[in-house]
Amino acid sequence: MILSSRIDTPIGPLVLLAREGILLMLEFEDAEPRVEREMRARFRGEDHQPTEDPFGFCTRIRAYFAGDLSTIGGIATDGGGTEFQRRVWAELKRIPCSVTISYGELARRLGDPKAVRAVGTANGRNPIAIVVPCHRVIGADGSLVGYGGGMDRKRWLLVHEGALLDV
Repeated sequence: MILSSRIDTPIGPLVLLAREGILLMLEFEDAEPRVEREMRARFRGEDHQPTEDPFGFCTRIRAYFAGDLSTIGGIATDGGGTEFQRRVWAELKRIPCSVTISYGELARRLGDPKAVRAVGTANGRNPIAIVVPCHRVIGADGSLVGYGGGMDRKRWLLVHEGALLDV
């Protein structure tokens, strides 16, 4: 059984799916149609049961938004995906809070410096916002590029984490 919940945040509501203590999806509600298609394909026929705080994840995410940035570390995740996507998403989880890296650096960390575009595509398909911190990946020139949740949210998250000055 997949448990679902909705979390109000300063940058918009998040939709959460979890099962057996593992976060399967965390996405902004306005992206829900795309995510719902992906989840329907991934979890054919499985029921979703609305739950107030599955496995305490909502509490931890609210604490993150309240300033306890460390609270989301260690949350077990499973975004599905291909083997390459899973490798990219695992590497994203290794980026410390308040640190940003480029897509090129992410590709180098994966052992394939030429895979910048593939890394960008995998980053964009990440179904677990914030906890798998795709927002911490920036352009080679330091510019804020590409975020499925929107550039305003990416900027907010990076300011919140101290990786970017509030300008």
